[in-house]
Amino acid sequence: MTAVPGARRPGRRPGTSGARDRILACARESFAANGFDRTTMRAVAAAAEVDAALVHHYFGNKTRLFTEAIALPVDPRDVLAPVYTASDEDLGRALATALLGVWDSEHRDAAVAMFRAQIAAGDSGLIRTFLLEVALEPMLDRIDRPAGTGRLRAELVATQMTGIMLVRYILGFEPLASLSSEQLVDIVAPTLQRYLTGELPGH
Repeated sequence: MTAVPGARRPGRRPGTSGARDRILACARESFAANGFDRTTMRAVAAAAEVDAALVHHYFGNKTRLFTEAIALPVDPRDVLAPVYTASDEDLGRALATALLGVWDSEHRDAAVAMFRAQIAAGDSGLIRTFLLEVALEPMLDRIDRPAGTGRLRAELVATQMTGIMLVRYILGFEPLASLSSEQLVDIVAPTLQRYLTGELPGH
């Protein structure tokens, strides 16, 4: 049979100029609806109608895909690497130092823009996935004491950090907005430490 000039073969779309944007759009939908663990690069590729190899070509791994899907300026697990290796007694300070270090750096505008955009879109699924399944998930086993409290502890930490992001960086409440990173770390670290390793009434 003679091939028809210009005809496209059936199957996945090749890597066109719009493929990367389609992949990111499908990734956002999947991460928001299914979370980080249940989203696969193969499923994102299928939704975007591209070969799975193209997703790996553009993004390398799932964490990088997530980082770019929600327009984070840095890989959250790189930022939080010092937290994951901190001693149990220093977890709160290490976490506050790492996050405020990004939010008060040259990445601040991009981080605030991402957070603001997700709130404006009512896209709580992506924020939940970012905080609980990407940033804090590597800590869950070590803070799950007594057993069954790890998730609650992570959610309590999330309330503190999202509150700071909203009030300090988006609403700009004073004097909180003008505190130095070091001052705020000193204030917030003990609360985070209690959430992470302290006694939880009723548990």
